[in-house]
Amino acid sequence: MSNIHLFYYILFYFIFNEFFPISPFLCLSRSVRVPDAAAGRMLQKLRGKSEFTIALTLRQEKLNSGVILSIHHREQRLLELESSGQKSEVRLHFQTKGQQTYTEIFPYMLADNQWHKVSVSISASHVALYVDCNKIYERVVAVPLMEIAEDTSFWVGQRNSAHGLFKGVMQDVQILVMPQGYVTQCPDLNRTCPTCNDFHGLVQKIMELQDILAKTSSKLSLAEEKMKGLDSCYCERTCHVKGVTYREEQTWTDGCKNCTCSNGTVRCEKILCPLFECPDGTTPAYVTGTCCKECQLMCLFSGQTLVDGQRCAVHDPTAGLCQLFECKDRTMHRVTDTEDCPQLTCAESDQITLTDRCCKVCRGHDFCAEDNICAENSACVNLDAGASCSCKNGFRLLREDSVYCEGEPSIKHWSADPSDNPALLNPCHSGNRNLTAIEPPTDFNIPRYTLLFQDMRIITHLW
Repeated sequence: MSNIHLFYYILFYFIFNEFFPISPFLCLSRSVRVPDAAAGRMLQKLRGKSEFTIALTLRQEKLNSGVILSIHHREQRLLELESSGQKSEVRLHFQTKGQQTYTEIFPYMLADNQWHKVSVSISASHVALYVDCNKIYERVVAVPLMEIAEDTSFWVGQRNSAHGLFKGVMQDVQILVMPQGYVTQCPDLNRTCPTCNDFHGLVQKIMELQDILAKTSSKLSLAEEKMKGLDSCYCERTCHVKGVTYREEQTWTDGCKNCTCSNGTVRCEKILCPLFECPDGTTPAYVTGTCCKECQLMCLFSGQTLVDGQRCAVHDPTAGLCQLFECKDRTMHRVTDTEDCPQLTCAESDQITLTDRCCKVCRGHDFCAEDNICAENSACVNLDAGASCSCKNGFRLLREDSVYCEGEPSIKHWSADPSDNPALLNPCHSGNRNLTAIEPPTDFNIPRYTLLFQDMRIITHLW
């Protein structure tokens, strides 16, 4: 290009798709500054990065010394690439930690009036210069510090409006924020090896893993020391039943079973009730919370046998009077502190007279809500004039009144003969339960029914 040509062409292309048309500039005075909006978007991508590539194609006039690209804040150069034809050098200026400007010089002549593909690739502490797809230099340098202020200037082909004027032609000027950005110019270059920035990232990860390994090893060592201490300890296994914790070999009674905690497992055996004879003045009867009958003080009342705490009402239907008696210390005592009977809302035909109280109740009264002694595998059943326990499906009785049941299905033997069921002989025998239910076999081929003793009569209920 002859000296009489006083203008040059510069074509710029950036990765954020901002284009500058080819424009003539006077060599003595020009101002090629990237517009603020486009510069702001590009600098935002570059801010804080330590791996990027400056790539372009140029033809620089012989012996010209000029700036290819310059990013600076006031008088401080943050990133600048220049080519000196007089000294045959390519210079890279950038900012490092402590806001010091670092300059790396590559002896090479670009100002020869020939077309060249130029890439300067920065990756952490390594910088490489490629010319025409050949790696010319690779250097270890200080790590660039891209702390870019908001009012930073971005110039192309000059440092500012008066200095560093590049003479020649540039096109496809790019700043690529990516690893190995030079491959955009030279796709055939080898890019299998990781970049220095990748390497530094791997080193950082390895250091983090080593720190985690050291901490984990320390915790494992501490755990091993604690485990050694446990070798001399006795670890007792316990049993948890119904919210109660039992220790090893501890025994307890659960209904009609004697249970033991053995190595953390509950083992139970059925209680076998002994045969015994009660002394005079006592009779065998069940006590709430026990499985077997015990000898209890008894009272004789109108030919009936009652035990302590049981009551019997004597009704006079003609006079409409009732007297309530309770067995206590072998003597029947009249109960005088009874409360007034509640007003019934049912018809008189639906009012039922009970043998353990003076007050009548309506048919369908909930006796189970008054005093439910049935255990967990037994269900309370409301009857016309009292309540009874019945084993749930899949359970068999452990006590003849079905208060306690266990989980082994079997056929229940029953009999309507009062001699086989002593409770049938005494309507007051069960305290406030003046009905006794005798359940039939559970075989599904046999009709299900219950025999009830009520008011000295045997009643059959079909189910």
